[in-house]
Amino acid sequence: MTSAASIPSAPGQGDFSVQKRRVALHSVLAALAMTLLKLAAGLLSGSLGVLSDAAHSGLDMVGSALTLFSVRVSDKPADEDHTYGHGKFENLSAFGEVLLMAVSSGWIIWEAIQRMLHSVELHHSVWPLLVVLTSIAVDFWRSRKLRVVAERTGSAALATDAFHFASDIWSSLAVLGGLCASWLGSIYGIESLRYADPLAAMVVSLLILRLTVRLGREAVDVLLDQIPAQTRRQILAEVESVPGVIAVEQARVRRAGTAYFADLTLALPRRFTFEHTGELVQAATTAVHRTLPEADVVIRTVPRQARAESIFDRVRAVAARNNVSVHELSVQSHHGRLRVEQHLELDETLSLLAAHDFVTAMEAEILRAVPEIDFVLTHIESEPATIEQPEEMVEEDRKIEHALLATAALIEEIVDVHEIQVGRTGEHIYLSCHCTLPDDLTMHRVHEVITALEDRFKLDCPEVYRVNIHPEPVTDNLR
Repeated sequence: MTSAASIPSAPGQGDFSVQKRRVALHSVLAALAMTLLKLAAGLLSGSLGVLSDAAHSGLDMVGSALTLFSVRVSDKPADEDHTYGHGKFENLSAFGEVLLMAVSSGWIIWEAIQRMLHSVELHHSVWPLLVVLTSIAVDFWRSRKLRVVAERTGSAALATDAFHFASDIWSSLAVLGGLCASWLGSIYGIESLRYADPLAAMVVSLLILRLTVRLGREAVDVLLDQIPAQTRRQILAEVESVPGVIAVEQARVRRAGTAYFADLTLALPRRFTFEHTGELVQAATTAVHRTLPEADVVIRTVPRQARAESIFDRVRAVAARNNVSVHELSVQSHHGRLRVEQHLELDETLSLLAAHDFVTAMEAEILRAVPEIDFVLTHIESEPATIEQPEEMVEEDRKIEHALLATAALIEEIVDVHEIQVGRTGEHIYLSCHCTLPDDLTMHRVHEVITALEDRFKLDCPEVYRVNIHPEPVTDNLR
């Protein structure tokens, strides 16, 4: 993975697993071969630099084996014991390899000091030089292969391995320089050059320690769930820009191996419906993925009062909490005091006492939630327990339809009335129709005509509870 805020796209998790295991296995085999070659060359020449490099390669082999094990384990799916998956095995492997590097550095520095205090005769030959040169070539090949796969798959263990082997090139160059200087000292009788070999070993150790501190800090940061502050700020900015989000009350991000997990708590307006909330959660998830494309995102929502929430919104919020609907809600100012009037629909099977107690409790809750209000007046209406299906038109319905047509015939502007629907809900009768009017009639006159039709019709049929008239131009009926 190139950075905390950018995750590479992948063709498939299975392909990545195969690539990671293959390159890790090749790294183990290469480390084994170089360890044996360096050990043989170091024993034959007596060079501490070569022996230290052999010890370093041996630890490389152990670290590569640990990396191979970790990439096998980390690719396992989540289970009951590891609900976030096994990705942190890679980070744990990287930390283990850092400890091995620190131990090897300490041992090499100790041996270098002993050699400088007590000189050891070296057996110079071309073979140690060839082994070191071969080691440089192998380390270059290994680090390049590991780095390519690590960047493609986002593997922390492979990235540490690649960084480790790239540093080995510099340590091998230091060993090579020490061998050459020591050999020249023996040829030309320069006594001070006998310290070149242990000094080269110390240079190798200091390089390893420097890299160990850096890699160790990175491994510990991931194991302790540390995420760059810039990544979290970017996530917050993306989510807070989603329309409808009042605030991000909590945002936690953690990393396990190559996987990221984001856990957010969003404050949303309490008037939002479940459907609207679900759409907004999906939009927030998409916003997180703009920063962490493959993150596993969990979002919890909490209802909050919006900053621009009106009195109407707050009254409706109380109704929503009580699972009832209100309509014809109005707020009047009377002698400097606010009065709310609302129509409340309740289950028609409720008794009068139960309905009164419910409304009284709800009115008290409204007064607490909206302290600006001094008085609440509630008109109780019955909400049908069931929705009845339209029945076949009976004789009474025909009379209602004929009465409407007769009334319409008395108004000059009305061309015709059609699509008449008469229905019943509970004890109420509802009527709807389409009314054709001249194209050039102004809306003011249209309203007057529709109102006149409704008023005259209800004088003839007062049993009709509600009339809904839809005006249409003549041209519309000719299309």
